[in-house]
Amino acid sequence: MKKIYCFNAISPQGTDLLTEDYALTEELDDADGILVRSAALHEVEFPASLQAIARAGAGVNNIPLDACAEKGIVVFNTPGANANAVKELVLAGLFLASRDVIGGVAWCEADREDPAIAKSTEKNKKAFAGCEIKGKRLGVIGLGAIGAEVANAAAALGMEVYGYDPFISVNAAWQLSRDVRHVTSLDTIYQDCDYITVHVPATDDTKGMINRAALEQMKEGVVVLNFARDVLVNDDDMAEALASGKVKKYVTDFPNPKSAHMEHTIVIPHLGASTEESEENCARMAVEEIMDYLDNGNIRNSVNYPRCDMGLCKAAGRVAVMHHNVPNMIGQITGMLASKGINISDMTNKSRDKYAYTLMDLEEHIDQETVERLSAIKGVLRVRIVR
Repeated sequence: MKKIYCFNAISPQGTDLLTEDYALTEELDDADGILVRSAALHEVEFPASLQAIARAGAGVNNIPLDACAEKGIVVFNTPGANANAVKELVLAGLFLASRDVIGGVAWCEADREDPAIAKSTEKNKKAFAGCEIKGKRLGVIGLGAIGAEVANAAAALGMEVYGYDPFISVNAAWQLSRDVRHVTSLDTIYQDCDYITVHVPATDDTKGMINRAALEQMKEGVVVLNFARDVLVNDDDMAEALASGKVKKYVTDFPNPKSAHMEHTIVIPHLGASTEESEENCARMAVEEIMDYLDNGNIRNSVNYPRCDMGLCKAAGRVAVMHHNVPNMIGQITGMLASKGINISDMTNKSRDKYAYTLMDLEEHIDQETVERLSAIKGVLRVRIVR
């Protein structure tokens, strides 16, 4: 019986998919897999039994990826499962930044006891006038699952959309509307767009990318939206640009002590993926990923190990080896099995940066001694008998 521990409340739409070979456990110490949403795992001591962590969401900043990789723990996320929810909130942000709906609603709330409110409305509504987004130029930085949906939706609303992503996948490119103009320079986005929305992961290269240098290139009165990661925007530089009027509005889904006090800012309490549908989609994908890995050794949507798929496990034995991506590793693994008279009927080896994954179908089961000999090979991080 494989045991799954949930660090956060996970939608039953996902956990109900667990087969009779699985059980939810309240004890982390004997867990084979972890399902998590936002709980911070950096200080958690993982048990030796733990083989996989599935994040019901896209961001994995709450998980120690390298530490997990070194222990042979595969970390999954659920890209695209919450894309529609985030897209809809980005569109809401575009509308709220263009039309002062928030200010208008606040005025109505403040004057709701005025018996002449209908008359005074006509006099005061001009203070909340805005502009239409149709015909305006939107720059989308990052054309992954969310960015592509935002770009397509904005184009359908009549915006002139520029998209930037030097790492765009073939599949993502096919999903883009023909009305989205793919540009090859961030400078084009910064200099030509009336609205700019960011949809990239937080990496060493992207942290603080919206900074003074980027803001200085932007058009006077630009609107900037950040529904991706808090750290992508330099808060001090943004506050300065807002105060000077360089940035007309900053819409962020990430409240912090600085953003909460910025003028001309719409701060939303991290609601991007907070819909019932999104949570259900993420939970289903996370459970499917972790079961396929534990049952078959297949890896889909991992953020610390390469993708690998050998289908349903039908061989007499299937073994997974997590190891460093170094020369002669395959030779050592296959040589050791050959010395034990074990024949490999099928094999896949994939690498990702400094880590690699070898999945083998064998014509017979292997014993614990063979596992120990494989584990003793320098550079091998973990050996797992799938079947």
